[in-house]
Amino acid sequence: MRKLIFGMNLTLDGYIAAPGDDIGWSEPSGELFEWWLGHERASALTLYGRKLWETMSSYWPTGDQQPGATPAQAEFARNWRDTPKVVFSATIGQVVAENTRLVTGDAVAEITRLKAGDGGPMTIGGATLAGAAVRAGLVDEYAVATHPVLVGGGTPFFTALDSRVNLNLVETRTFPGGVVLTRYETRR
Repeated sequence: MRKLIFGMNLTLDGYIAAPGDDIGWSEPSGELFEWWLGHERASALTLYGRKLWETMSSYWPTGDQQPGATPAQAEFARNWRDTPKVVFSATIGQVVAENTRLVTGDAVAEITRLKAGDGGPMTIGGATLAGAAVRAGLVDEYAVATHPVLVGGGTPFFTALDSRVNLNLVETRTFPGGVVLTRYETRR
């Protein structure tokens, strides 16, 4: 069975985006960007909700060709292009990107099917998509980079849960700028 990992940058008050879908506060740099690069390299398949897909696909297909791209950013862009991706959306007409397919049907059923298959770990991103996977008990690990900023509203990292999810702490690490990364595994 494949492992499913939900990881995002979030504010101290628990949001992955401020009002207006503002994520300007979350720009990882230096060591934290390197950590996210390693996290993405370890993923055999990335699952995206519509909003996060639109954000990522607007930049990373050519991120290595952007003026001033660092070696880590160039590697992230190459890895992003090479990693197979599944986009879950009922509103996107089509997805035009290498190694990417669109699922318009039942996301939980498809994620369950993917988890049951062979292969390496999968990452999931996007609050709505990940929230459905969390509620269905499909997420095995959480990687949370908490930034020292309060935004007072926006898109929460966690949506309402139907029941408690018990976790075990796997890692805690502090990065420059006061960003604290924590990783937890779901206790089963």
